[in-house]
Amino acid sequence: MISVLHFSNSMARGGTEEHVLMLLRGLDRRHFRLHLVCTPEVAGKLRADLPPDVELLPIRLRKPTQLAAAFRLAQIIRTRRVDILHCHMFYSSLFAAPLGRLCRVPVILETPHVREQWRRGWKANHAVDRFVGRCTNYYLANCQANARYLVEEKRLPAKKVVLIYHGDNLKRFDPDRRAPLGLRQSLGFGEDDPVLLVLGRLEPQKGHAVLLEALPTIRREFPLVRLVCVGEGSSRSVLEEQVARLGLETTVRFVGHQSNVADWLALGEVTVLPSFFEGLPLVPIESLAAGRPVVASAVDGTPEIVISGKTGLTVPPGDASALADAVCAMLRDPALRRDLAREGREWVLEHFTEERLVEKTQEFYLSTLKARGSTVAAR
Repeated sequence: MISVLHFSNSMARGGTEEHVLMLLRGLDRRHFRLHLVCTPEVAGKLRADLPPDVELLPIRLRKPTQLAAAFRLAQIIRTRRVDILHCHMFYSSLFAAPLGRLCRVPVILETPHVREQWRRGWKANHAVDRFVGRCTNYYLANCQANARYLVEEKRLPAKKVVLIYHGDNLKRFDPDRRAPLGLRQSLGFGEDDPVLLVLGRLEPQKGHAVLLEALPTIRREFPLVRLVCVGEGSSRSVLEEQVARLGLETTVRFVGHQSNVADWLALGEVTVLPSFFEGLPLVPIESLAAGRPVVASAVDGTPEIVISGKTGLTVPPGDASALADAVCAMLRDPALRRDLAREGREWVLEHFTEERLVEKTQEFYLSTLKARGSTVAAR
């Protein structure tokens, strides 16, 4: 059996953790024995969704001074005889990859997930990434934009970068699904009010403020338009203040984190993703699978899903005027919405399924171990 350990030191459950869950659910147990090491905070949020045969090991390792946690991780790697150490995001690799190399793990991988737009100063030259990268065998880029970022900006060896598109469980989504009875009324919306939907953490990265800035322009043509923000985050109070300042209290609803994403997608006419940066975002994949067209900012991997004019409409990030124009174009043309949604659903079902992600990752695990002459079969 091949022992695979996934490591993440994130403090919140997000798209990265959903990606890990897909792999832990789908990898073939005839080949793999699976372990997950993550922070206690995330462990508590993932435990109920983990398959029962996955060993969950909570460790907080986020600082070089946390020597006891580092020793504990190294001990886990050795006692579980880990063959593949799969780190998620560079901040995880920073701590785990060198430990994996010291413990002689045959294959060490990193899935970067996003472009690290927030880096400033010396951190932006990626020298540390390249140094730690000596311990990493391969980087699994989740989209073409992510692969370019790793090679062109981080200047990592191209031969180490492998493209495996992110995926999602798209069987949950049905274009004919209707929103639960009474949901629209519970929000104070009329039956014919056009509804825009934003799904994502309430963080500056996601660009909610840009959409709020665009809303007064949208309301001039569609005075009954409504906006539902699904998600939680540190920017909620700031965004609520912006809503009040713009006089949008009757238009905007913040509903917090919701697990029943398919029900909320069924409520809306258009999904909006006004992010400033992404990796390969799940939201437009899920929206198109649900038959809901998307207006999104053209950043990173998003245009590989939302192909402007074919599977949705894209606009420059931070451009409230362009965003308002694109949303209005969608709302005034039901035929356009139907065409984009139909093409978009076909596109995501072909390229971005959970099954494809698991299959490609599993093939890569097996072929890489074989190429490195691993002796795991004898273990």
